[in-house]
Amino acid sequence: MTMDQSPTEKTGLYKSISAHIKLVIPVLKNGHFYISLLALLGGIGLNNASQAYLHDYIINGKTLPILSDLILDKLPYIDVSLIYDIFAIIPILLAVVYIIRKKDYSRIPFIFLMIGIFYIVRGIFIVLTPFGNPPMFNGSYPLFHGFANYELGVYPSGHAGNVFLILLLVKDYTYKWIIGICLVIVIITLFLAHSHYSIDILSGLFFAYAIRSYGEKHFSRFELGKA
Repeated sequence: MTMDQSPTEKTGLYKSISAHIKLVIPVLKNGHFYISLLALLGGIGLNNASQAYLHDYIINGKTLPILSDLILDKLPYIDVSLIYDIFAIIPILLAVVYIIRKKDYSRIPFIFLMIGIFYIVRGIFIVLTPFGNPPMFNGSYPLFHGFANYELGVYPSGHAGNVFLILLLVKDYTYKWIIGICLVIVIITLFLAHSHYSIDILSGLFFAYAIRSYGEKHFSRFELGKA
């Protein structure tokens, strides 16, 4: 807060902060929030554990199959990993801004739960039928390093799936358009960097849509505003 703010501006700021706090407190008091938070943290943890398992799998002398891909086989390798990591983060930040600006705090448990379920499913699938990274993949930009200790496990794509899931979860069309642009950039750069097979990216989109649709039908109680 700057020293030249008038008493009226200060009062308005306090009222705005107070209004947001009043909306957040009921969410924090609701048990569904903690269930969804547990699902989110569990999904992230399971993904890291699955990738660590695949790392040990390779260390023990076993190999992960490298697949042919109709699209990747025709694309040159271009190191644009920094771009897809950045444009995978932007939708997360936009979702936070969306919730704050729209005061849509009551949907936080539902959003957390859907993302958590997506990563739980992904954590299971990447070890059920593990594939090796596509040919020519050279790893993510060191600043992000794929958000994990090991860049293993490709099916389905977490980058594409998570961005699409956030696009489906926000309700404002302006945010949807911006996130949609981010999704297109993520998909294109994933292909150019040979970071995922075609089936990884497409399946990430289908998984995200299926999870959101299933969640709206069976987990609507996590959208506290509907109660």
